[in-house]
Amino acid sequence: MQGGSRDSLAALRDDLSTVLRSGDLDRAGLAAELFDVSAVLDREKTLRRVLTDPSRTEDARAELAASIFGEQVSDVAADLLAAAVRARWSRPLDLADAVELLAVEALVASAEQAGRLDAVEDELFRTGRVIAGSHQLRGALGDRFAPVDSRVALLVDLLGDQVAEETLRLVRQAVVAPRGRSIDDSLETYGMVAAERRSRLVATVTAAVPLTEEQRERLGAILAQAYGHEVQLNVEVDPDLIGGLRIEIGDEVIEGTVLSRLADARRRLVG
Repeated sequence: MQGGSRDSLAALRDDLSTVLRSGDLDRAGLAAELFDVSAVLDREKTLRRVLTDPSRTEDARAELAASIFGEQVSDVAADLLAAAVRARWSRPLDLADAVELLAVEALVASAEQAGRLDAVEDELFRTGRVIAGSHQLRGALGDRFAPVDSRVALLVDLLGDQVAEETLRLVRQAVVAPRGRSIDDSLETYGMVAAERRSRLVATVTAAVPLTEEQRERLGAILAQAYGHEVQLNVEVDPDLIGGLRIEIGDEVIEGTVLSRLADARRRLVG
């Protein structure tokens, strides 16, 4: 998001953080309501424009949102939506994106409350890699001309009861509401939200062989010390590396593989 939208989203996330501290809040229910609102905003382009129109007063936009969604959502969701439409957005679609992100955060908080947050992080990563690695599966799940029900059925067959309910809901969201992103990109975004919930960085580690638990702990400690935050390790195995590790954290890539060291040696030899 750009400019004003970024500031508005930050304020909304602060509002949600306050809400999520309530012990008796139905986090999963709140997430479901916000996903439903984001679906309507996705579908109704005119509504998005009206709810983000700066020529209308904040109160007028909030009253319109309440008239449309007020009886369909809880007071908590209605208050968050009112804050969202009162805010300034650089483009109308940013409002829908923001509401979806709030829904993801609420669902991640629900997973944390149930003790499933670590599992959800890992499952999102692994599911994203499976989909990215299969052209046929990626095409079938991302086929917008195929009925939504058939794509969801394929998703249920693929994951079934093998993943946490929050993971299944997030993968479903990535399939039915791509918002211009690939499915694996959406899952990566959701995984980052889960990591932020734990105030952790996410490191994608590619190794020639599987890492032992001791190696994972040691690498995690080294990276945590280097970055000043706990680091979530998502480990992939690629035998073509021959040896060593390749670590990606955000836009930063740390190369420690045999091949990269050989390539570096060759560059030095040829000057």
